[in-house]
Amino acid sequence: MLEDKNDTEHSHIDQFDIEAVNSSTKREPLYAARKKVFPKRAQGSFRRLKWIILFLTLAVYYITPWIKWDRGEYVTDQAVLIDMANRRFFFFFIEIWPQEFYYVAGLLVMAGIGLFLVTSTVGRAWCGYTCPQTVWVDLFLVVERAIEGDRNARIKLDAASWSRDKLVNRVSKHIVWLLIAVSTGGAWIFYFADAPELLRQLIAFEAPPVAYITIAVLTATTYTFAGFMREQVCTYMCPWPRIQAAMLDEHSATVTYNDWRGEPRNKHTKKAINEGKIVGDCIECNACVAVCPMGIDIRDGQQLECITCALCIDACDNVMDKLGKEPGLISYTTLNDYNHNSLISRGDGNAADPRNIHGSDGKLIDSLRHANWRTLVRPRTLLYASVLAAIGFFMLFVLTTRDRLSVNLIHDRNPLFVQLSDGSVRNGFDIKILNMEAEPRTVEVSLIDLEGGKMRLAGQNTDPVETMILEIDPDQVQAVRLYIHARTENLTSIPQTFTVVIRDVEGGETATARAKFEAR
Repeated sequence: MLEDKNDTEHSHIDQFDIEAVNSSTKREPLYAARKKVFPKRAQGSFRRLKWIILFLTLAVYYITPWIKWDRGEYVTDQAVLIDMANRRFFFFFIEIWPQEFYYVAGLLVMAGIGLFLVTSTVGRAWCGYTCPQTVWVDLFLVVERAIEGDRNARIKLDAASWSRDKLVNRVSKHIVWLLIAVSTGGAWIFYFADAPELLRQLIAFEAPPVAYITIAVLTATTYTFAGFMREQVCTYMCPWPRIQAAMLDEHSATVTYNDWRGEPRNKHTKKAINEGKIVGDCIECNACVAVCPMGIDIRDGQQLECITCALCIDACDNVMDKLGKEPGLISYTTLNDYNHNSLISRGDGNAADPRNIHGSDGKLIDSLRHANWRTLVRPRTLLYASVLAAIGFFMLFVLTTRDRLSVNLIHDRNPLFVQLSDGSVRNGFDIKILNMEAEPRTVEVSLIDLEGGKMRLAGQNTDPVETMILEIDPDQVQAVRLYIHARTENLTSIPQTFTVVIRDVEGGETATARAKFEAR
């Protein structure tokens, strides 16, 4: 009996150990299934700011391809055009050629530093206001609210069984979503071709297949990401929430629940105060949670999912206003200001006392609401701003002073030279002249450091000349086959290094290229 008892105990212990090991080896999933979020429409200054940015960004995206810019009769008049066929990029008065791609690289560097600057000052403001995912989700939510109603109505409709009204609402919503998604893809391809002509081709089903494929892909991604994977994109697909942690410090302003003022929470504040209890300003109304597009509770502290859209600030301030309390229970706050005000409000470290929180003259709350802006100017942000400005001014200087005429020479490889019957030597060159102006140009071609050197165009039975006049077409590279003649006795060295000079007859702009004249 004793052995049986021991065996039973050991079996229980072994079973317990196995369960403990199994439970310890269980891991949280890297991806969680989406839980539907039904954000309530917010009202306030931050929501108005988001509306302004929403309309401006969408207007820029949809309207820009249709803006015209007069560049003369020889070049496209579309203000913004990525001309893949001719390998050029037009942006109003700026034209970027393939060899000037460093301008695009500079813009990307500026965009990166700009993100560093914004994040170090006001957190994920890019994510909350101007990110395409945020903008299109907001647009889809506008449609959703217009058709299905605000938060409570959408929750009720989602939980209801299928009926005629529910089917009509859902179908109507998804049709509008699809129309927005199609227009998103359609607007994108207009940046890569003449917009009116491409639109005509699309309607007539004469556009290139790549145009229809691009529209289909962007329609699918816009419809899926903005309609079904809203907060999942920000949480799991976007790397920015993880990168931003390296750029935030104690002076970075971010959306914060000031628990030193809000705790302890109590739904029945007046009753609790009458009973002598210490309560905070938070009344557990959950207004901040209801408006959050990510479905999180800002009162739980800083979270990866928070995009700092600040709608919770609007919702909470509206509640505080109705209660006759100071706004700013949720606010843009730096960690430094938060810790400072928390210490002041708690005094000796006991629970927050509303009398200490508000103060007799209200200066504490006022200082909290305005202290953040004083922290924007500090060494780190000044460094980002200085680097950003320096790159911008340098690119602007280079852009305004760049050459609009260039030349390139390629020497024949076989044969290197030809001995002519009159005793002179001939070298063949392919010369490429780039005219970056939108007008035809007349240029003069001459030789330097090649005594007695003359030239003629290949295929022409004319005598070689010392200077030559060429007509260069507007806004393109013009290739010319050129023969250069010289006598061996006039060469100071073999090979002889010389210069080809291209000069604009009217404007005087010159371009040069060095080459070698071979004679043996």
